[in-house]
Order: sequence, then structure tokens, then C-alpha cells
Amino acid sequence: MKVLVTARLPEEVLGRITRCHQVQIHGEDLPMKRQTLLESVAEVDGLLCTITDRIDRELLDRAPRLKIIANNGVGFDHIDLEEADVRAIWVTNTPGVLTRATADLTFALILASARRVVEGDRMVRAGGFTFWAPLKFLGTEVSGKTLGIVGMGRIGRAVAKRAAGFEMRVLYGGRSRLAPEAERELNVSFASFDDLLSESDFVSLHVPLGPQTRHLIGARELSKMKPSAVLINTARGPVVDEKALVEALRSGSIGAAGLDVFENEPQLCPGLADLDNVVLLPHMGSATIETRTRMAEMACENLLAGLAGKRPPNCINR
Repeated sequence: MKVLVTARLPEEVLGRITRCHQVQIHGEDLPMKRQTLLESVAEVDGLLCTITDRIDRELLDRAPRLKIIANNGVGFDHIDLEEADVRAIWVTNTPGVLTRATADLTFALILASARRVVEGDRMVRAGGFTFWAPLKFLGTEVSGKTLGIVGMGRIGRAVAKRAAGFEMRVLYGGRSRLAPEAERELNVSFASFDDLLSESDFVSLHVPLGPQTRHLIGARELSKMKPSAVLINTARGPVVDEKALVEALRSGSIGAAGLDVFENEPQLCPGLADLDNVVLLPHMGSATIETRTRMAEMACENLLAGLAGKRPPNCINR
């Protein structure tokens, strides 16, 4: 069968597909241009894509033979699931595999934002470190502070476990409350959304993107946070109203932020890059050798199962 792979993947993973099928590979780190993508799906039976590829009705109309869309990632808001259902096309993702890497990066952002790591690095590289002074680059401690986790799924729980090493008090909120034994095991306490925002020194977002979570953090929510609080987002960019965040950071309504994702990625909201009290990363939560390799392997497994007429292991549509 014919397969289109829209991004560079490890050679050992691609080999599993090329041994069985005729494969067209987009061998660049840059996303495929939209027109090239539309032209390339005309005769494909399988599509292995990434979050940078918009899989909508227009594209599906161009791909009458398509049997499976294997997404190399967890988020799938770039794929029109309803259209895929109508056309009986499997859609899959790679859940679970990036939990530890994303939780690790969450704490990297917490520490970098609290201790002004990026600011310090930038000053040293620019030759500005000419003396030490007691009141230069003062940040805030992380140990012993209150961490609010919004969304206690796999990644949220992994972040809570890491917080224990910093002796943090952990509040959490979400659509449902954990069982009492799970709360005791993680040493976390359930809180209303507003209480979590007002009591936390660090607020970390770990929710999927959907109608209920788009702009979950806006001007109202930011105003409820402490003036010293730090907002961390390693979930999805549109969960935060970026314009409201810029204003909150600029005015001192909150202390700092650490972002791995953006509302209109890869574009930034005007003014965001000019602020010193925000750490900006290029969507690298899963960017470890181990995790990205396993993600590609899972996407490959899903793809091959779908092409063989079997239900893929990580199917997300009906």
C-alpha cells in the first residue's frame, strides 16, 4: 500500500514501514507545505502525520483511499475526527509515552522561571557578569511552596510525584476527584478552580484542548492568582489567553510564566518575547531521544495495524 510520512523519523522505525509498503517521506524538519500535503495524499492508504499537519475535510476529500491517520503525538485537535468517522478512517495517537519527559520539562520550567535562569544565562553570555551583588537576580524558592495542578491525568500525577521531592504542598483540580487512596499516595488535596488559583505559588496546566478548556486561563483567572505566582503551560497553547497573559506579566498581576506551547504556534502574541519574566520553549516537552523514538514506534505500530485491517492499538475515534 502507499503511505505518506510527513516528518523525519528515526531510520529504524521507518524501516518497518518501508519493508512492507511503498512510502513517501518528507525528509525535512520543516512542516510540509499545505499544497504539497494536499497533492501528496491523493493515492495514499496510510498517513503518518504530526501536530503541524491540518487534517481537515479539504484534505480528506483529496484522499479517497485513506484507511488510517496515525498521529505522531498525543494531541489530536488538528484532526477532524467527525469527518474521519464519516469516512471510516482510523485515527490514532501515542498516549502515555511522553508522560515522564513532559513532567520533567514542567519542573525545568518551574525552576527556570522561579530562579530566573534564562535571564542569568543571557546576561552572562552578553558579558554583563562583572561583579556579584547580594540583591542581583533574586528569584523565589520552589521548595516548600504550593503547586496547583490543573488536570490530574497521567502527566499531572507525574508532576505531583516530582513535587514531593521539593516538599511542596500540592493542590489539584479537574473534571473529577481522585479516589481517597490515590490522593493519599500522591499527597495531594482537591481544590476548587478559584481556590487553586488564589492559593498556589505555581500553577501548572495539564488539560487537553477542547471547547471547555480553550482560554481556561484568561484575564479573570490571572487576576485571582498571587502577584508572585508563576504560570506553567506544557499542555496546549490555546488553553491560555495569550493576550491576557502578556498584560498580566507586563503589569505585575502575576510574577512569571514558563511556556512550552503557544496559542497560535509557532507565532507568539505581540509583546510576549519582549518580557524578561517569561521563559519560552519551542514545544519540546517530549523532546528526549527515548520519548521521541517510542512515539515514532507507537505511530508506526498503529499505522501498520490499520493498513492490515486490524483495530489499531491506540484508536481515538469510533
